[in-house]
Amino acid sequence: MTTSDNHIFQKSNPLITMLPKVRGRYTEYVDMSPFTWFRVGGLAEVVFRPADAEDLSIFLENNNERVPVTVIGATSNLLIRDGGIPGVVIKLGKPFSDIVLLEETLRIGSAVLNSQAAKVALNAKRGGLEFLSGIPGTIGGGLRMNAGSYGTEFKDVLIEAEVIDPGGRLHVIAADELGMGYRCCEIDEGWIFLSALFKAPFSESIDIKFKMETIQRQREKSQPIKEKTGGSTFANPTGYKAWKLIDAAGCRGKHFGAAKVSEKHCNFLINTGDAKANDLETLGELVRKQVLDTSGIQLKWEIRRIGTVKKDISSWSGERK
Repeated sequence: MTTSDNHIFQKSNPLITMLPKVRGRYTEYVDMSPFTWFRVGGLAEVVFRPADAEDLSIFLENNNERVPVTVIGATSNLLIRDGGIPGVVIKLGKPFSDIVLLEETLRIGSAVLNSQAAKVALNAKRGGLEFLSGIPGTIGGGLRMNAGSYGTEFKDVLIEAEVIDPGGRLHVIAADELGMGYRCCEIDEGWIFLSALFKAPFSESIDIKFKMETIQRQREKSQPIKEKTGGSTFANPTGYKAWKLIDAAGCRGKHFGAAKVSEKHCNFLINTGDAKANDLETLGELVRKQVLDTSGIQLKWEIRRIGTVKKDISSWSGERK
């Protein structure tokens, strides 16, 4: 935070007066970098933590899309740019973290960590969700991108999802209506996942535990999980592995400032120290160019990049329609 930024923070944010009255909590000018796995990123103009689904619904209905809204989860597969995020960042917390055991199924809140969901399933002797232990982040984020690991994706075990639209209306949508494909979900970005119902048949604990331990060993062996990194940077093009294309292009270990391509798994970017979000994004674009030049294949970002590049917080206090 610079001295000029401090001068801005001494003034009340006019945006707060425009926002609907809620039971949850609004927080102004939140430094997002401590929350992101990359440990980079600018400020969120306002962070809203809803008290429950009804509170979120009231906010969305009364906001009526006047103020831009961004939803974040555990930020494991997110790059927040240095200029920060204008508008309102919605962060779902404990009220959206319930796990309900049902007959052959589990209903899991969107704020639940994937790893925690996998542990609960293990303790309840429910199989099929072991793959969640290999995916950083939350259930909501996994639904949004149809995350997957070690041969299983969310769509393979999903029955239905509870979502809320930008107008605050609740919907229950069947899995086959979400348009889930490889690392994508066709539901509009403005719709927010609240919970999901998953297939979870009874299974032997020893079998579930063995699968989870195997996944964890493979992750530790092949991925830089102890570094300041995110998930896989680029999606695998049809018929190819992104890491192989990156390696063949000579990008393993490539760096830009304090941002570096992991030598352990070159589809991961690492903040080796004091990298900025711009360093990581620039390095990613350099890798994409080098892969395109050497293979003719254009890699697509799997990591979600949000926010503004240039730091201009003073403009946030301008009038909004």
